[in-house]
Amino acid sequence: MRTFLLLILSVAPSYPVLAQPDSSEFPLEPFRGIFFNGLDSEGLFPLRQTGVSTEPVRRAAVAFLAALSNEQRKRTFFAVTDDEWLSWDNRPFYPREGVSFQELTPAQREAGIALMRASLSARGLRQSRDIMRLNGTLAELTGQDDYGEWSYYLTVMGEPSATEPWGWQVDGHHLVINYFVLGDQVVMSPVFMGSEPIEAKGGRFKGTIVLQDEQDEGLRFVNMLNAKQRDKAIVKTHKEGTYNVAESWSDNHQLDLYGIPGKELNRKQRKRLLKLIEAHVGHVATGHARIKMDEVAAHLDDTWFAWVGPTDDDAVFYYRIQSPVVMIEFDHQYPIAYNRGGPMSRDHVHVVVRTPNGNDYGKDLLRQHLERHHSK
Repeated sequence: MRTFLLLILSVAPSYPVLAQPDSSEFPLEPFRGIFFNGLDSEGLFPLRQTGVSTEPVRRAAVAFLAALSNEQRKRTFFAVTDDEWLSWDNRPFYPREGVSFQELTPAQREAGIALMRASLSARGLRQSRDIMRLNGTLAELTGQDDYGEWSYYLTVMGEPSATEPWGWQVDGHHLVINYFVLGDQVVMSPVFMGSEPIEAKGGRFKGTIVLQDEQDEGLRFVNMLNAKQRDKAIVKTHKEGTYNVAESWSDNHQLDLYGIPGKELNRKQRKRLLKLIEAHVGHVATGHARIKMDEVAAHLDDTWFAWVGPTDDDAVFYYRIQSPVVMIEFDHQYPIAYNRGGPMSRDHVHVVVRTPNGNDYGKDLLRQHLERHHSK
C-alpha cells in the first residue's frame, strides 16, 4: 500500500459536549474556496443561459417571504453578498440566523417546504425531509431539545429575481443546503447531508432511512476496480477516525490529488463513477442536475477517486471525489449523540458536496456578474 500525507487525510476534530457555544468559536475567514493542486481552475463557470427555468423557485421564494410576518421577514432576509452564506454549521447547537421551521405556523411551514420542493428533485426533497425526520427520531432517543424534526432555519439572500443574483439557505443538524440563483443558472453547494441514526427502528418515523445510494454506489464502484487500480484508489485499508475536511467552517483549502484519476478507468468503470457522482448531484432539481452532470462528464478524465477502509459488504469507510467542478466526501462516523464511545459504524454518516475553484455559494458567478453589471 503506497504512502500518503497525513495532512491530506487529516482527522477531523471530535464534537464537543453539547452546550451553548461562545460566538468567538465561529470566526469567519474571507472566502477563497477549495482548490486542487494540478487541476485547472480558470474559466470553469462562465455566465451563460442554461435553458432551465428558475421561475418556479423564484415564485416559491416570494410566496415564502410573503407568508412571514414583518418581524420574521426582517430576520430571514440578507443581502446576496452577506457573509451569512458562510455561517452554517452541521452541529445542532450553533446559534443560527433566519426563521426556524419550529416557530412557523403550518401554512408558513408549508411555504418553506414548497421553496425546497421547487428547488430540489423529488429524491433530494425526500432525503432532506427524511434527515429532518431522523433528527426527530434522535430527539426521541436522547430526550434533548437540541434535536427535532423542525429545528432547521431558512434564510433568503437577496431579492428573488429573474435577472439579479439571489438565493436561499436551510441550516440545521445534519442538513445544510446553500442554493444560489443567477438568471437560469443554479449552484447548489455547499450541501451537507448526514444522520445519526441512519434508520429509525421505532418511534414516530419508524422505517425512515437515508444515504443508502451514496453508501452502496461507493462500495459498488470501488469493488469494480482491478488489483492495480485498487492499489492506487485505496490509500488506507483500515479506517480510524473521521476524515471529512470540507464540513462547516472549512470553505478554504488547497488540497493535493490522491487516488485514481478517471482517465485510468475503463468504459464501464467511468459509467459507474458517473452514477456515484449523480447519487450526490441529483438532489438538485432534475434540469439543473443534468447540467451539472454534463459539467462533471466533461472533466471525468481529471476526476480523482480515493478510498479509506475495507471494501467488504458491511465495511465502514470514507471516500473522496475530486474534480475541477465538484468535490464529494462520504464518511462513516463514530457515534456522538447516543452510544457515545462505541465503535465507528454505518449508523452515523456525514456527506459533503462542494463546488471547488471558487464557486461554492455561486461566488464565482456572483463575482463575474458584479464586475460586468455593477462595476461602479
